[in-house]
Amino acid sequence: MKFKIFRFKKVNSTNNRAIKIIKKTNYKYGMIISETQSSGRGQYGKKWISYKGNLFVSFFFELSNINISIKKLTRLNCLAVKKLLSIYTKKRIILKKPNDLLINKRKISGILQERLKKFGENYLIVGIGINLTKSPNIKNYPTTNLHELLNKKVPKNKIEDKLKKIYELQLTKIYKRK
Repeated sequence: MKFKIFRFKKVNSTNNRAIKIIKKTNYKYGMIISETQSSGRGQYGKKWISYKGNLFVSFFFELSNINISIKKLTRLNCLAVKKLLSIYTKKRIILKKPNDLLINKRKISGILQERLKKFGENYLIVGIGINLTKSPNIKNYPTTNLHELLNKKVPKNKIEDKLKKIYELQLTKIYKRK
């Protein structure tokens, strides 16, 4: 299974862009990547602070050939991001329900899942934000970033490529052949 890549300089949110692409095209699988977001979104209507240099990606895929629950997909999405981060750091990565990833009790990543129906077909949109180079200052919620943890920059394009491969492999494993 291969994701079609849609790359942008700036979007209001990668999830919003995924919704537009689903509604206006016939793509069943896609990966939206943006350098910046002007209105990134988090869980429960919270704003995702989107500093340039960090990772803003959304995957979308049709659910008709996937026969596991959304709850299990949520866990798989968190584990996919954990697997990616584990490539770069040996520090313990904690999953904080429903969809945050923490290192040293500090948030490094968040995931926002949304469902969309188009012509009777259900789609899942998985927005992923990872602090690569800069951490937002959030009151009562410590954050971190990969650069701070490693003392070196990791090329964003390498992280995007590895995350895409992890998702393609993961979806291929749970995809039900007709």
